[in-house]
Amino acid sequence: MAFSSTSSTGTAISALAMLVMVSVGIANAQLDANFYSTTCPNLLTTVQPVVQSAVNTEARMGASLLRLFFHDCFVNGCDGSVLLADNSTFTGEQNANPNKNSLRGFQVIDQIKTAVEQACPGVVSCADILAITARDSVVALGGPTWNVLLGRRDSATASLSAANTNIPAPSSSLNDLIGNFSNQGLSTTDLVALSGAHTIGQARCVNFRAHIYNDNNIDATFATSEQANCPSTSGSGDNNLSPLDLQTPTQFDNNYYNNLINMKGLLHSDQQLFSGGSTNALVSTYNSNPTQFTTDFVNGMINMGNIQPLTGSNGGIRTNCAIAN
Repeated sequence: MAFSSTSSTGTAISALAMLVMVSVGIANAQLDANFYSTTCPNLLTTVQPVVQSAVNTEARMGASLLRLFFHDCFVNGCDGSVLLADNSTFTGEQNANPNKNSLRGFQVIDQIKTAVEQACPGVVSCADILAITARDSVVALGGPTWNVLLGRRDSATASLSAANTNIPAPSSSLNDLIGNFSNQGLSTTDLVALSGAHTIGQARCVNFRAHIYNDNNIDATFATSEQANCPSTSGSGDNNLSPLDLQTPTQFDNNYYNNLINMKGLLHSDQQLFSGGSTNALVSTYNSNPTQFTTDFVNGMINMGNIQPLTGSNGGIRTNCAIAN
């Protein structure tokens, strides 16, 4: 044996583990797809047309709204903190390295919040609006639907440092990614399935420059084609955009995994999922079995939505998603 412990220590650890499991179970049990059935019965039909309109106007917005939910949940839980704007006395998360000049869709969330407040004043949290909007964005681009668990409340605080630390970087290794998701209580299956969200959306040159110029695990023709839009010099063309999925950039499907198998992942972190490591088999499964992908993606979204929600008397309900109560 590599290590041993006394029986009393083992009992204490078991008791602590059970306490954590019970606490998490209680928090998650308070999330319910029917949470607003009496207090805001028209919530879903209020949110969906605003999302659909935004995606119809700009298909990329669907990916941007989905990304907002991801960046919210990975920083101290799904509490709407990513929506809090900086002011003279408050520093939020929007200028963290993964978010600055990158996160989009705040105006759509504001439009949704305004419509929801007109229908049900002071009832629905911004955190729940993000969760619903993420689902509706996937559906609007042809992806699966699911019952969104609701009942989150909004935080009054945000963490710039946690945003800089917790959100996976595009330069991440496979071990980094697995560890990052594990820290959030998410499995490697969740990691690979949720990465499939990169079947939609675009990335900035600054985030994939190193991959297309320096990495060896990339199709040479693909790298050359991307270099035409992304100069090698830092500071030159940093904000030039390329689709994360060249095949169907505005359609939610499983082509992302086919890209990885063909060594055409745009981000270093994407291609890490299929570079001879422990996730190769799952990438191959999702490439050949779109039904399995959508099943695991939906489960991953639900699991991610359960990260440390504020419920019950914790947190509050913001009237303006950008301003703490």
